[in-house]
Amino acid sequence: MNSKLWLISGLATLAVAMTGLSGCKKAEDSAATGGTQAGSTAPADTVRPAPTAEGNKMAGETIKLGCVASLTGDQKPWGDDSAKGAKLAVDELNAAGGIGGKKIELLTEDSASKPDPAKTAAEKLISDGVLAIVGEVASGHTELIARTAYEKGVPVVSIGSTKTTITDIGTNVFRVCYTDDFQGPVMAQFAYDEQGMREMAIITDRKAPYSQGLSASFKTKFESLGGKIVAEQAYQTGETQFQGILSEIKAKNPQGIFLSGYFPEVGPIASQARQAGITAKFFGGDGWDSPTILQSGGDAILGGFLCNHYNNKEDRPEVGNFLTKYKAISGGKEPGTTMAALGYDAALVVIDALKRLAAAQKEFNSKNLIEEIENTVNMAGVSGNITLKGMKGNPPKRALVVEVRPMAEGFQVFRKAYEYADVMK
Repeated sequence: MNSKLWLISGLATLAVAMTGLSGCKKAEDSAATGGTQAGSTAPADTVRPAPTAEGNKMAGETIKLGCVASLTGDQKPWGDDSAKGAKLAVDELNAAGGIGGKKIELLTEDSASKPDPAKTAAEKLISDGVLAIVGEVASGHTELIARTAYEKGVPVVSIGSTKTTITDIGTNVFRVCYTDDFQGPVMAQFAYDEQGMREMAIITDRKAPYSQGLSASFKTKFESLGGKIVAEQAYQTGETQFQGILSEIKAKNPQGIFLSGYFPEVGPIASQARQAGITAKFFGGDGWDSPTILQSGGDAILGGFLCNHYNNKEDRPEVGNFLTKYKAISGGKEPGTTMAALGYDAALVVIDALKRLAAAQKEFNSKNLIEEIENTVNMAGVSGNITLKGMKGNPPKRALVVEVRPMAEGFQVFRKAYEYADVMK
């Protein structure tokens, strides 16, 4: 439709104004645990270098596709779901006869919820001959995967990494999610317009590039709306006691607190905040996306709001079809996190590109695959339509704000959807 084409063509221009939102990242951040990102385009003046290595070529009778996921460690809920989603897409293709009679062999390696093992996993998959890699969720993990793949000329399609600058690594790096320079402003606008927040505090995971960028973009947007950040405190991944920073927050008496980190720490922070007598509302990003936050956060996290890419209750045929297939392989259970849908979409992007290569009678190799993934236009994904052509690896996506509720109510209850052009003004 013409309206969609107009929106896509205008996104790059809109994004220029947001170039500074994600904040500066120190070099050591690339080795830190990162996070998921949300719906933006890269700045228009960003020049992504093209890999010079040739990558891998298909050998044997199967097309090898790699997946890196956190199958162990704190981020296992994301890893399990993303790997299961990717496998579902591959199994569905293979059951339909494959691509030109060739089946896809999905090779999955564990990142153990840490950056260095994620890098090692990528190295192994590339040495095993995969034409492309899907993964990861955490931005710090994906950054190392992407740099490794860039050196070898292999494409990477990130499942849920939202750190804005990850796709700047090279023309071989793509994602199916939105980015933090969109996610932060979405939550700032929701907090200001829908919840009446005027004075807020921010608590950041100083070890996570995801959290740093998300806090920065939230702060910039919230202040531009007329809000005031009355306190900023920080912790680092793995900490369990937060009384010190919470006492500083309590002294400022904010109406709301933006918790930009991941669910393993966010739940305990919320619980300890309530124990300290803090009554502020909680807001956060897609890093909250795991039902385990209900266990660690208890009643304290209920009523909090987070930004997400997808919701099981969305009334779209793509969602309904996906859930039917997913429940068939999971004992009737729906996905616990958004990463199942995004994992499916990431694999689907590669599959869709492979189909186009087959139709054009081009060789199945990493170099051709990078070019064809770049040509993705309006592919119908579970999380929404995905366009990568001309987007510098970042598809324009909408974002959903959901409220944390008890599991009996569905865990995440939809509250509002935001389109990119409506927020990034």
